Amino acid sequence: MHRCEVKVTREPLLPLPFAFSTEHGAVVDFFGVVRESENDATISGLEYEAFVEMAEAELGRISEEMTQKFSLGMVIVHHRIGFVPAGEASLFVRVSARHRGAAFAGSQRLVELLKSRVPIWKHPIAVRTHSA
Repeated sequence: MHRCEVKVTREPLLPLPFAFSTEHGAVVDFFGVVRESENDATISGLEYEAFVEMAEAELGRISEEMTQKFSLGMVIVHHRIGFVPAGEASLFVRVSARHRGAAFAGSQRLVELLKSRVPIWKHPIAVRTHSA
C-alpha cells in the first residue's frame, strides 16, 4: 500500500509529524531552502508563480511514477508559491521505502523531475537598498 500527497500552497512549509511503519526501513525528508543569492546577486527571496491545478496534477503524476519505479511506500510533496524569503523552505519532499537506496534515489529523481516538468516559476527579488 502506498500514499501520495501533493500540495501547492502559500503557507510556510514546516516539518510534518511522522508515524513510523514496520514496512518501511527508510524515510527521507528533503527541504529546498531559498538561498540569499541567485546568479551572484544578493536577493531578499524568490517569488514563485504556478498554475496550481496543473502543478498539483503533474506533481501527482510524478509521485505515482516514482512510487512505481522505486517501490516507495509514501510520497509527500509540498511546494510553496508567492514570496518566499531567503532562509525559508520553498519545497518539502518526504518519501519512504523498504531500503535507504530506493528512498534516497526516489527523492532525488522526484526533485529533478519536479524542476523539469512542473509549471512553477521562480523570480528573484532583489534586496532593496535605502539611499540617504
